[in-house]
Amino acid sequence: MTKLFPYEDLREYAKVLIGALELQLKSPFKNRDIIIIKYDNPATPLAEALFALLIEKHLHPVMETALTPAMKAELYINSSYGQLTFFPPGKTELYDTARGVIRIHAPEEVGAMAEIDPLSIMANKKASNEFRQRLEKRKIYGSLAWTECVYPTQALADKAGFSLEEYTTKLMRACYLNMPSPAQEWKKISEKTSEIALWLSSMDIKTIRIQSELCDLYFSPGANRQWQGSNGGNIPSYEVYISPDCRTVNGYYFADLPSLYMDRMVYGVHLEFSDGIAVRATAMGGEKFLLDQLRADGGARRVGEFSLTDSSFSRVDHFMSQTILDENFGGEFGSCHIALGQSLLETFSGPPEMLDKPFMDALGFNTSNTHWDLVNTEEKIIVANLADGKRKVIYENGVFKI
Repeated sequence: MTKLFPYEDLREYAKVLIGALELQLKSPFKNRDIIIIKYDNPATPLAEALFALLIEKHLHPVMETALTPAMKAELYINSSYGQLTFFPPGKTELYDTARGVIRIHAPEEVGAMAEIDPLSIMANKKASNEFRQRLEKRKIYGSLAWTECVYPTQALADKAGFSLEEYTTKLMRACYLNMPSPAQEWKKISEKTSEIALWLSSMDIKTIRIQSELCDLYFSPGANRQWQGSNGGNIPSYEVYISPDCRTVNGYYFADLPSLYMDRMVYGVHLEFSDGIAVRATAMGGEKFLLDQLRADGGARRVGEFSLTDSSFSRVDHFMSQTILDENFGGEFGSCHIALGQSLLETFSGPPEMLDKPFMDALGFNTSNTHWDLVNTEEKIIVANLADGKRKVIYENGVFKI
């Protein structure tokens, strides 16, 4: 694998990831700050490059290796409920102290958990709800930076229909690692998407309508909202997004790009929304799983995010079997995606401390244990209906009309 991904490129990738953390923090890293690196075993070469770079910067890397597919199977199938919901002592204290977290996705197998009862996976996830909420608060306040990325594996390549060499080349291109200064390229993308986000936030938009061959969806962005650009939360990320008032979503949505969620492949998803709730859902593949997820909790049928990707930024032009890449699909016509479930609280325009549960509900921010991105890559036109009665095309032919 090191031949496919030369050390020089791994080091550039590591620089990009650390730069992505620095974009999010209100104050720069200081000597002896703790950075946690969470990684799947096949990603060891990238984890080693990160470790070396953090040592050079006089930071403290803490390594966390993810469970293997065999370990996950034991946990989800053979454990008791107490074992399934066990939360390790000391983990909260570690993450409360850390300044940054880098999560590297490099699955040894794709689809290995397809036969596991999703209820077991959800029970394990719910056990860490309080922990994840603490992390989200720290991220919103700018005291914790978190970024996620992908490392190429044979399993990902097989699922996407590429050789490992082809997949690696596409990933490197998507991350701008074939450019002279990848970290500088990501700084430019962050600045450009932030400019677009400010442009959208500056308009008094009452409703937004998305129309394509199989989509006709409209919603209100909602009060006290701000659009967000690529802020380093994922690499790659070219998207501009908002969490709309989940109660206002109406119409039809179609996800033509396949989706891997909880290790299950779902494709051809059709959703019909009425007053914010998905009242009808079908899928060409994985429909039972889709319907089960819509019943996961009270917020799973509502929309927590709407996002747009500009084709002039994105270098993702094929299904890559990993959401971090697929939600940033560019191709000929760019893409949009909605996420079923949890809203993204950084799109609230006021002080974060105001966002208690009653206030979130009053503003139409959705609450759920789910956050499932569903991508549409069709040619589309997106129109904003403004408070003064004017209509403005904000996205057409795959690009923002700024």
